Amino acid sequence: MEAFFAAAIGIVAACGVYLLLRPRTFSVVLGLTLLSYAVNLFLFSVGRLQHGKAPILTPGVTDYADPIPQALVLTAIVIGLAMTAFVVVLALRMNADVGHDHADGDAHDDAPTKGVRPKGDRTKRARTKSQERRS
Repeated sequence: MEAFFAAAIGIVAACGVYLLLRPRTFSVVLGLTLLSYAVNLFLFSVGRLQHGKAPILTPGVTDYADPIPQALVLTAIVIGLAMTAFVVVLALRMNADVGHDHADGDAHDDAPTKGVRPKGDRTKRARTKSQERRS
């Protein structure tokens, strides 16, 4: 069971790192989410995987499950969900302002053709209008 769990953690972490290295913002967000899931699974496994054990100390019970890793993972899930929602909103705003969703800021393969500006290019538009007025 532990070997399968360790392999699952490794696969989820590897997929998360792969997605972190992608140029698109959504892939980076998904990679961060998968990496946080891998860390959560690791923290959960630190508490020793025990099946059918009491999670709370009771009189007469000598073998119990450790509740601290479970509480840490639950807290990490809540914080991770909130941060993922925040980063998704930031990515959507960047896509609306800049006109593409590349994480490094450059639109490599889908660059606009000459004479066509991205939706969010307000500075160039303002400059060209002011230059037209001067002429």
